[in-house]
Amino acid sequence: MKIVIIGGNAAGAAAAPRLRRLQPEAEIVVLERGEYVTTASCGLPYYIGGIVPLEKLYVHTPESFRKVYGVDLRIRTEVKRILPKEKKVLAKDLVSGREYEESYDKLLLTTGAEPVKPPIPGAELPGVFTLRGISDAVKIRSFIESKAPRRCVIVGGGSIGVEMAHNLHGLGMKVTIVEFADHAVGPLDLEMAAFVQRHIREKGVELLLKTALKGIEPAGNGSLVALTDRNKIETDMILLSVGVRPESALAMETGIALGVRGTIAINEFMQTSEPDIYAAGDAVETTDLVSGGRIFVPLSGPANRQGKLAAENICCAERPYRGTAGAAVLLAFDLTAAWVGMNERTAAARMIPHEASYTSARSHAGYYPGAEGMTVKLVFETGSGRLLGAQAVGRDNTDKVMDVLATALQAKMTVEDLGELELCYAPPFASMPTPVAMAGNVALNVLTGEMPVFHWHEAEALGRDPDTLLVDVGSPKEYAAGHIPGAVNIPVSALEENLPRIEKAKRVRVYSHSAAGGHEACIYLTGRGLDCRSLAGGYALYEVAASETAH
Repeated sequence: MKIVIIGGNAAGAAAAPRLRRLQPEAEIVVLERGEYVTTASCGLPYYIGGIVPLEKLYVHTPESFRKVYGVDLRIRTEVKRILPKEKKVLAKDLVSGREYEESYDKLLLTTGAEPVKPPIPGAELPGVFTLRGISDAVKIRSFIESKAPRRCVIVGGGSIGVEMAHNLHGLGMKVTIVEFADHAVGPLDLEMAAFVQRHIREKGVELLLKTALKGIEPAGNGSLVALTDRNKIETDMILLSVGVRPESALAMETGIALGVRGTIAINEFMQTSEPDIYAAGDAVETTDLVSGGRIFVPLSGPANRQGKLAAENICCAERPYRGTAGAAVLLAFDLTAAWVGMNERTAAARMIPHEASYTSARSHAGYYPGAEGMTVKLVFETGSGRLLGAQAVGRDNTDKVMDVLATALQAKMTVEDLGELELCYAPPFASMPTPVAMAGNVALNVLTGEMPVFHWHEAEALGRDPDTLLVDVGSPKEYAAGHIPGAVNIPVSALEENLPRIEKAKRVRVYSHSAAGGHEACIYLTGRGLDCRSLAGGYALYEVAASETAH
């Protein structure tokens, strides 16, 4: 059997070794347009920031890849056309310019995704960059070393934008992030992204939300001006980081069916509409593990798994790809943000009845030195309690907590199941209950109505409502340090003596600087027959979300 793979990174780099193991006698040809294969593209910001050397960003050189796997690897080779009836591809050697045909029995498309470059004036000027592969990173690093830029504007506040802000700031640059949406880190809901936004602002990064880039102009002395719909920002370099789109033009020109957002449509066996042509990685659509819908999720983990599965299915294994949960993690300076599955916006858009809960937890036992706080948000289905998605922001162990929640989501667990999970515990490693169990228990209380809640975005309207008494049950000192507008301060210890006043209200809404304090106060007031709800996530969540929204 002769198998041709178009693309030698991520999915393609995973497929070739698997094919060699399954088909020792097969002829395997890999055609790669660039100079590098098996690259760790997720590490590119850290190479630019001087944290990781370039040679650590690829597992194999082209020479070692050929030698180890017995693959006919041809770098700097671009496939111009696929001829499915003849079972051939038309390839071009980009060094010599020679064009030739290459036959195949099975063809695997792992063409990946490319950065979106907004159609604005000045996007092609010197000093304006996108980042996707090693060649892009080398250009950026070379520019920094030769030009010594002091300022950078990053257009786009997603994971790459935030990681690049982190690394460029570490090189001493003044960094401004321009983000069109109302918050950074799009997979997070606004109030969870607020923790990340506050942290990067505190580190000295300027963050402009609800701001669109309209154009770029030269400003003399090699500098640039970023023209937004609000102001002009003079800078020395600009990074366009507004997302990626699938490189599916080759498939489209071949007549292969396309899926959502221009992706290559595939079945569960990674097979395209052409039976002998398979596809995997960032160019393909995949199944959402939560909703069952078709989605575009360009992530390294799914691409690697898809490449291996495509190889197995090419060899007639018929192993289905189960789908993508969208698990991801981001380091923003000293803060970790992680997520999996649906956020509330997605659940609402898909009209899935859902609820949300928030839990403040510790990375390990509070009495053991070095414990750090984290906030965990669960999104779950109303009625069944099935976990739809999770988000967490913290420091130590945030990724560990999200890995457990990602596993639970893929196992279709409910929030009740989370509370029953037996996980490792010792004071240096976890709190008791563990953050996962705590989050599950809090969500279960919301689901069953044992913990009736209201949410941060409702708080200020409730403070203005004449029929609602909004009560801060913290200490006078906590109240003086910060409170929701319209709230009155009645500490927990004074609730009983203030019952006559409280009972005059049609509704009582309480909160504390710790979510648990508000919940305990609400239990007491509900027991006295009052219509009471506590603030989900407590004042701490409200404060950071409201503050960042005001920006």
